[in-house]
Amino acid sequence: MSTEALEAPEVKEEVKQPAEALFSKRRRRIVSDPLNEDNPITIQVLGICSALAITIKMEPTLVMSIAVVSVIVFSNLIISLMRNLIPGRVRIIVQLAIIATLVTLVSEVLKAYYFDMYKVLGAFVGLIITNCIVMGRLEAFAMANKPYDSILDGLGSGFGYAWIILVVAFFRELFGSGSIFDFKVFEAIGLPNFPTNGLMVDSIGAFMVLGILIWVQRSKTGYVEH
Repeated sequence: MSTEALEAPEVKEEVKQPAEALFSKRRRRIVSDPLNEDNPITIQVLGICSALAITIKMEPTLVMSIAVVSVIVFSNLIISLMRNLIPGRVRIIVQLAIIATLVTLVSEVLKAYYFDMYKVLGAFVGLIITNCIVMGRLEAFAMANKPYDSILDGLGSGFGYAWIILVVAFFRELFGSGSIFDFKVFEAIGLPNFPTNGLMVDSIGAFMVLGILIWVQRSKTGYVEH
């Protein structure tokens, strides 16, 4: 027998790729981009209705922010876990059913533990179901990505939405009511007769503040509509 026949075949060892870090550069961008460069309100112009409707005061705006962040994160997670089981032709129906279930849970929690705020936000919490930010992240990201990345995407989009409406509410309550979280700011600093602006408690004031925010945000990022 030849020596070639006696030689054992070479076994190629598979080299395993190292697992991606939990907070890798790519994953940090998933969270950070919606906060600034790809903000859902100022850049994508989504979720404008609630940004105008519930930002008269800080307290309901904060509660709405928490509700939207919770719904986005958990709906992203659930859809990502189910993404390989959902037939393409019914995916929108499934997404809506999951969002509606989560919104109902949020509404019931508010009704049980924070009824006064439920009376203020009841109708607007229900409208989270039709919030384009939530549906957009499910369709554009969660349906094609793993659960952990989808959670990060939900956090980024949710907080990107939240900080914008909180800033709008801050200026509207401060200049419209002279307070922040019902604390009389101008009285506390010795200006009890500081005139408030009635325009800020109207939707026109919300449009103005939001328009200035969009202008500042796009000026900083250099974003231009095409």
